[in-house]
Amino acid sequence: MGIKRRHWALAAAPLALALLTATGCESTSGTPAAKPSTAPSTATSAARSMARVCAHPAAGPAKAPAGAVTVDPAVVGDLASKTKSSPANTTFWLRPGKHRLTPDRYAQVIPKKGDRYLGAPGAVLDGGKKNQYAFAGTARDVTIRYLTVQHFVAPQNEGVVNHDSADGWVIEHTTIQDNSGAGLMAGARQQVRASCLRDNGQYGMNAYKGGGGISGLVVEDNEIVGNNTDNWERKQEGCGCSGGIKFWAVNGADVRGNWVHDNRGAGLWADTNNNDFLIENNVLENNDGAALIYETSYNAIIRNNTIRRNNWVEGRRYADRGDNFPYATVYLSESGGEPRVRARTDKIEIYRNVLENNWSGITLWENADRFCNSPANTSSGDCTLLVKDPHRCVEPAIAKAPLYSDCRWKTQRVDIHDNRFVLDESVVQCTEMCDRMAVLSNYGTYPDWSPYKGEKVAEAITHEQDNRWHHNVYVGPWEFVAYDPSRVFDFDEWQGTDYRQDAGSTLDPRAGG
Repeated sequence: MGIKRRHWALAAAPLALALLTATGCESTSGTPAAKPSTAPSTATSAARSMARVCAHPAAGPAKAPAGAVTVDPAVVGDLASKTKSSPANTTFWLRPGKHRLTPDRYAQVIPKKGDRYLGAPGAVLDGGKKNQYAFAGTARDVTIRYLTVQHFVAPQNEGVVNHDSADGWVIEHTTIQDNSGAGLMAGARQQVRASCLRDNGQYGMNAYKGGGGISGLVVEDNEIVGNNTDNWERKQEGCGCSGGIKFWAVNGADVRGNWVHDNRGAGLWADTNNNDFLIENNVLENNDGAALIYETSYNAIIRNNTIRRNNWVEGRRYADRGDNFPYATVYLSESGGEPRVRARTDKIEIYRNVLENNWSGITLWENADRFCNSPANTSSGDCTLLVKDPHRCVEPAIAKAPLYSDCRWKTQRVDIHDNRFVLDESVVQCTEMCDRMAVLSNYGTYPDWSPYKGEKVAEAITHEQDNRWHHNVYVGPWEFVAYDPSRVFDFDEWQGTDYRQDAGSTLDPRAGG
């Protein structure tokens, strides 16, 4: 899982917890607020409606609901014990106070099907830095509301809540904070709403299910902040294992109305055979890395998001090294529209977003050496959704149709329109390399039997795979990269006969978009 850091991914970096004073937001970590934004009114409007659930969590029931089993914080292990002794479909009401499990690393709550856990005001389930998991097991349709879950020590890539990725869980009005690993795992039809996923060691949520994919995931109106406190990309360089939320093989996800900010690394990262995402009405800001990475995945709608001041740490780090790759705040890597994979759209559509003062804009990238069965495919063992068996992608068959096309994840059918791109270099504090919009590939070199050597993929992604910018508004000193990192153009050349991008777009700051 994950990807190595050559020129086909972004890495994580130190945390920067600062929020906008322009929107009246308070810092959740005590750090000073950033200077007021110069975003247009559409961005300010979106910010005012964003979820601020960490600072103002909703309160649970002050009294036990009729028929509920009351859980006593004074009795260590009471929650796990009463869950075990109660039948399925039981409602548990956790009284105010700090609830603890037996102080053993494997002590955990194992819900039964349909169990419901409701926290009273001030109810906290605390792992005491000893228990690895809070809620585990394979029971379906479990509900957790109005509860704080903290101080659990899950191992890398594992999660504290819904540890075993059971299906149909509902997590609402819940704070999951200060845990190691991922605060939350995900199963099919899981709903995560109005919750605070804060300051967890690796991810706020790891949407991964061993042995199978996830479908029908909803992530709505949450605050996802300060995650990857353990700085995993520095511990394991190139692991691709950090950020606000990571999605793996999710088929059908609605990610809307969330405030994803100040995460160490990427805000949202969909990695390996995800499909049919709707990412809308989110505010993605102040993440150290990209706001959004969509990697080796398919078919998505990305619209009406406010995306600002992302990638300052990671983008600057690579620029300071002299790396000329356009590390962007929205990064599509080997991802595109595919009509043969069923979804709400057969494209990746990016429209009506405001991107303001990020380190660079949108990069469409394809690694010519990354395909099924190639040693450069860092999602080892995985193949495209068009070829189930990677072992079919070998010579001589891979050099001919249909495998020549189907063995490669393609950045294709990407439609970028009616967005507003704003860049003030004095705000970002840069003079170069922070102003790029790009569509490019590398020169194919290996393995020896690869049919994609040379400039074949660069030619395809730039000219042949229906990747288009049009009817956008650009404010600031933007430059454009096509084909490979060395080819940098101004707006006129980008629109010219060689590349024919951004038809109907404008540099007029008074224009809409």
